[in-house]
Amino acid sequence: MKINIVNPNTTAGMTAKIGDCARQVAAPGTEIWACNPATGPASIEGHYDEAMCVPGLLAEIRRAEAAGADAHIIACFGDPGLEAAREIAGGPVFGIAEAAMHAASFVGKHFSIVTTLGRTCGIAAHLAERYGMQRFCRNIRACEIAVLDLDNPASDAYAAIMQECRLALEQDDVDCIVLGCAGMADLCQAISKELGVPVIDGVSAAVTFAESLVRLGLHTSKRGEWNYPLAKQYL
Repeated sequence: MKINIVNPNTTAGMTAKIGDCARQVAAPGTEIWACNPATGPASIEGHYDEAMCVPGLLAEIRRAEAAGADAHIIACFGDPGLEAAREIAGGPVFGIAEAAMHAASFVGKHFSIVTTLGRTCGIAAHLAERYGMQRFCRNIRACEIAVLDLDNPASDAYAAIMQECRLALEQDDVDCIVLGCAGMADLCQAISKELGVPVIDGVSAAVTFAESLVRLGLHTSKRGEWNYPLAKQYL
């Protein structure tokens, strides 16, 4: 089984981290392809960044489809280009926000999302509404750490994320935490161990969901809205 994971930003170091985290949870025999576009934003922290990343993201999905990928994962918590990707892909396509929220609803009655910058909280709230997760999602908390600073020791990102996770448990009355950035994927186990509650990373959740759907022989339906795009000229 071949699972293609696209980090929609152009930061190769983040792509490598995402790929490593995916391989840690992948079943034996699952091959993880981790890639990022050659063009687009270095990080995705708002609506403009999301719009600018989509052409490169779709190009990577087309490339992987041609190479025989069985499923695809969009490794950005805004799930940019998700429905467009489902139009062009034969196999299942997962956004990590959708995967993480559904996984959280399986293991706790309510969750809070801990993300990077406050300016992205509205995007996460919109997705919770779109995915029917509002009744599970109690709060969306920002630690005000830029995406590219997650790997900068000087930013003390782990402490800031932990602080918001603790506040979520104390103030939001939740049972579990969703990490709202693919760049946090490597922190999941440490935070869960320290807090004693389930902490869900969308990359890991999406990998296991993708494996399950591929094993079930399920693909993206091409009847209706997610049918392949109409043939036409694009300039």
